[in-house]
Amino acid sequence: MARKTGDYQTYHLEWLRKPENAAEYLNAAIEEGDREALLLALRNIAEAEGGMARVAEKARLKRESLYRMPPHGNPALSNLFAILHGLGLKITIQPESAETTKQAV
Repeated sequence: MARKTGDYQTYHLEWLRKPENAAEYLNAAIEEGDREALLLALRNIAEAEGGMARVAEKARLKRESLYRMPPHGNPALSNLFAILHGLGLKITIQPESAETTKQAV
């Protein structure tokens, strides 16, 4: 008997509900250096968290401003911080590599 698999989007959104997975997903998008990939990742995570309206409420932003953002928008840094906070995530800064750390010392 063939095993039925769910559709990818359903699995992906379920996977993104775990904060560790959402953080990993965003970090991968950031490492790509593609602004549109980052905005799409944020939209996917917002969808996994119950949709833009719910995230906007938690981020204390207008829902319309979130809908205009990805993939062509350019959110202000303050909005990015608010969105991440609404998703239960935060930004941290790390050296790119061990070599960078050694050169700085």
